[in-house]
Amino acid sequence: MQLPRSVVLVGTYPPTACGLATFTSNLRSVIAAPGSGWTAHVVRRVDSPGAPLHEPVIEEWVTGDDCSLSRALDAVLPYDALLLQHEYGIYGGPDGADVVRFVDELKIPLIAGLHTALRDPSPNQRRILDRILEVAAVTVVQSNAARRRLLDVHGLDPSRVVVIPHGAAANFDGPVPDGYSGPVVLTWGLLSPGKGIEHGIRALAALGDRRPAATYVVAGQTHPKVRAARGECYREELRVLAGELGVADRVHFDDEYRDWGSLRALVRRADVVLLPYDSRDQVSSGVLVEALASGKPVVATRFPHAEELLARGAGVLVPHGDSGAMAEALAGILYEPGTADAMAAAARREAVPLLWPAVGSAYRSLIGGLVEDRLVG
Repeated sequence: MQLPRSVVLVGTYPPTACGLATFTSNLRSVIAAPGSGWTAHVVRRVDSPGAPLHEPVIEEWVTGDDCSLSRALDAVLPYDALLLQHEYGIYGGPDGADVVRFVDELKIPLIAGLHTALRDPSPNQRRILDRILEVAAVTVVQSNAARRRLLDVHGLDPSRVVVIPHGAAANFDGPVPDGYSGPVVLTWGLLSPGKGIEHGIRALAALGDRRPAATYVVAGQTHPKVRAARGECYREELRVLAGELGVADRVHFDDEYRDWGSLRALVRRADVVLLPYDSRDQVSSGVLVEALASGKPVVATRFPHAEELLARGAGVLVPHGDSGAMAEALAGILYEPGTADAMAAAARREAVPLLWPAVGSAYRSLIGGLVEDRLVG
């Protein structure tokens, strides 16, 4: 009989509005799935004190607050292991350096979950991650591309780096929102420069007078840090571009807050998901995983995670910044009979190991094995 197991996750968590917070919430839920025999709680990372604590949050770690750091370290002591979600932008100090003190003072086994693996980290970024990797019993990355990069850049023992996919919920069936006629091209996520939306708008314009005319839906609020620094300048620049290219009536900026159910319905409505990102470095994309888990054809720039997941027919890879290539790929999917259906079938096949139940099982197996090895040792 398996003993009850417990794990505590550290990272951003709702109501914080970011992809990592959503990931932490979903991962906690599937690790502690009903009938699993596991419990999972959260130490929530915040920049300022939030609402009163309630399940599953057991403590808040506030940026620059040594007392909250000490409380967090005390709060995690009863757990079998700690699963740290790491991004450079979510911990305090230069490049999130405050996380080093946390791992240095931690008294229970650490599993490091990396959401970024940089090709060329700064000296300070390297110092921070090297220390996390040194303390961690095992490190989890979300793609084979991330694993290769981590081994190349940080010289880690390969036996201590495990690939467990990002995770997504199956989203193949259900109602879809009204209001769109004709094909829908969708990009979603927090809006910021670097997402390459301008290339998507140019690609839409390059489709010309093909019928039925496609609509490009750009869904998501402006990233809070971008809004604080620049307001809505980027969104307005994109509106101006759409007007100059004569497609303002076919580019829909959906900047309302959508709950998870509403967002999933919008993804179901899409005919193709476009990821026109400028980054050549991205080794993990939650949006890409969600698109495949919705059975959607994908057009993406050649960032590493897209190269990995779209290699077996679920989408088309295009050069960065090449709106002409994007337009050609979109035209093939939207207007050539059979192309979209074949890619959608490939997306569903690709999604099987990415679904949350499989991901939760993989984490339980990993953490449980580490705990048992520690007890035996």
